[in-house]
This record gives sequence, C-alpha cells and structure tokens, in this order.
Amino acid sequence: METATEAAGSAAGTSFTTAGRVALVGVHGFGTHHLRNLDRLQTAGKVDLVAVADPQPPAPGALPPSAAVYAGLDDLLKATPDLDLVIVATPIQTHAPLALAALATDAELYLEKPPVASLADFKRLREAAAASGRGVQIGFQSLGSHALKAIEDLLAAGTIGTLEGISATGRWVRDRAYYKRSRWAGKRSINGMDVVDGVATNPLAHAVATALRIAGARTTADVASVETELYRANDIESDDTSVIRIQTAAGLPITCALTICASESVEPYVTLQGSAGTAVFHYTEDRLTVLTAAARNEEEYGRDDLTENLLAHRARGVPLISSLEDSGAFMLVLEAVRTAPLPAPIDPAYVRWEGEGDAAHAVVAGIEEALEQAGREHATFSELGLPWAAAAPAVFDLQAC
Repeated sequence: METATEAAGSAAGTSFTTAGRVALVGVHGFGTHHLRNLDRLQTAGKVDLVAVADPQPPAPGALPPSAAVYAGLDDLLKATPDLDLVIVATPIQTHAPLALAALATDAELYLEKPPVASLADFKRLREAAAASGRGVQIGFQSLGSHALKAIEDLLAAGTIGTLEGISATGRWVRDRAYYKRSRWAGKRSINGMDVVDGVATNPLAHAVATALRIAGARTTADVASVETELYRANDIESDDTSVIRIQTAAGLPITCALTICASESVEPYVTLQGSAGTAVFHYTEDRLTVLTAAARNEEEYGRDDLTENLLAHRARGVPLISSLEDSGAFMLVLEAVRTAPLPAPIDPAYVRWEGEGDAAHAVVAGIEEALEQAGREHATFSELGLPWAAAAPAVFDLQAC
C-alpha cells in the first residue's frame, strides 16, 4: 500500500528512475529522522545512502550495510564521488562550514533548520549557492504541507474576509535533560561562535517559518520590522519564552508567542485572523480548521517530502519547497533574536517546577492565556502587563543589515 508521503511525492511528480546517491552528515538527534526517511526512500528505490559522517558512530543496524562511515564531512567527500545530495543535520553552529563544504561539490544540499546562526553566514551561504548553481533546501518540513495551498485558495476566495493579521502559538514542555543533551543546547554562543538556540529559532522555529510563508514573507525584502521580547525560566543563555512581532513589507502584522515552559505540550498552530472569520493551521498535523459565521470546517492534508522534492529539483528542475533564498525572512527574525538584549530571567515566584531531577520542567504561571492574548492582540508580554514581564520590546535595526 502506498503511504501518504509516497502518494504526496507521486502527486508532486517526484518519482525517479535512478536512485540518488545521498550522504548524511549527522546521524544522531534529528539525524535519526533523516535515517528513517532515507530508509523509506531506499526501500522504494529512490535513493542510495552511500555514506554518513559523524564523530559519534551510528547505532548498530542504523545504516544499510553498504553505507560507509566517516568521522567528518571532509573525509567523506574525499572518498565519495558523484553524490547527488548531501544532507546536513548537525548542531546549529556547524551548519555554515559544513554547508559551504557541501556546496563546493556537485551535490545539492539539504540543510536542517535553522539554516545558519547569523545573517552574515546566511549571506555568505547564499552567495556560495548562487556561484555553485546548486539547490539548497532548508528543513522546514511544514512548508511541504498541502494545507498551505488550501490556505491560499481560501484567502483568494475571501472565505474569512480580508486577512488582518497572523499569529503563531506554540506551547511545549522541555525538561532539564533537554538542556543537558548537548553542550550547545540553550546557548547563544560557544567560544565566540553563534548558536542562537532559542525557542523561536530552534524548537518552535517551524511556527515562525510557517507564519511567514502564509503571510507571503519569504525573502529579506518582504519584512518591514521585527521586534523581540525574550525571557527565560530555565538557567540557560537563550530564551525559552518569547514574543516575536513582525510586520511584513505589505503591512501585515505577525505575532509569534512561544514557550517551552508550558504545563503540557500542545500541537502548535498558526491562526489567520480575517475580517469575516479565522483559519487555524496545526502545522505538525497538516490540519486546517476554518471558522466563519456560517460554518466550521476541518480537514487534514497530505505533505510533500522535502528530500524527494530536492531530488526532483536536481533531476528535472522542480521548484524547491523550502529554498535557501526563501528563508531570508526567517533569518531576519533569527538575527533580531541573536542581536537582542540577553533574555530577561522570569522571577522564580512566577515559575513552578513539575517532576524530579532531570525530568523536572519549568512552568510559567498563566503562560497559556498569555500566549493566546499576545497573539490575539498582537501585544508583547510587557504590553499585556504580566507581572513577570520585566523587559520591553527590542526593535531590530533592519537598516544595519
């Protein structure tokens, strides 16, 4: 039986006659997701995973027997010619050098999100990609959802009236162990090297990227302003509870209210606020709910696989779903977070801890309603008058970019 992903790929014209030669850099963490997907694609005869690179060896049985294992990308590239695709799923601070090395070959590049840790690195990578002529796909998997086309159609039809604003709401739970899983977790930088592992730039980055895509903000030119208000309940460098307020060049407000300090994890969602109704997109589930005075409709959609899409781009010039160029708007948000004042610590009086030891997680008092209100009113936590909101919105200087 054909899976939903395979059916989506087939519908998008991503079938292949020759298996693409693929190398994966980073086989742990999110790399395990790529291993599962590559196993599916290899079974279907669409790819051949010929090599992986990771300083930590893969788990026994994780790879096809024919796949070679290297400690680093340089060794892999020296020993592995004629690659069609290199996938980079490594710590954020390594993305730029590894991506540049991959673009020096003849292969297309799949780069996990966030693309890189600074706008300067983004510009360097964009220049290298243009010089190479190779496609660069950024791992915002939610952008492959067929619900995005349905949203375009409902907006064009005026189903929810005039689009007046967009909000992205994310409330997840991350425990102390989450910040102990690697030396870069929760860091703004390591030894002077940018990391920017904050709630809006890594765990809930899809919320930001999806809201921007729905708003039509793809490139750096599509963003008029970015404001940030960053907080932390955990003992970390980066933010874990934040509001990011964006205005597009077309004048549309986007407010992303995000935390990983909720009482329970809920599937994140993007809300389209229209003059005659609302549409709510739960992007991890590809589920779209449309609410108007006349009706409530809910539908689940399929999704195109980004790896298949990139291979189709290489083989037949199929447009990329999540291109490097189209991540420019997101990179402006990341740069605003990177250059913002240090996240303000939340008064411990407004934080409770649930669980024990490394399984304990912080819960910010009243955070669920605060996120909803921030998105609904396009307001920051301090503007809402929350008792723990000691910061104020920081305005990002786009002119300095």
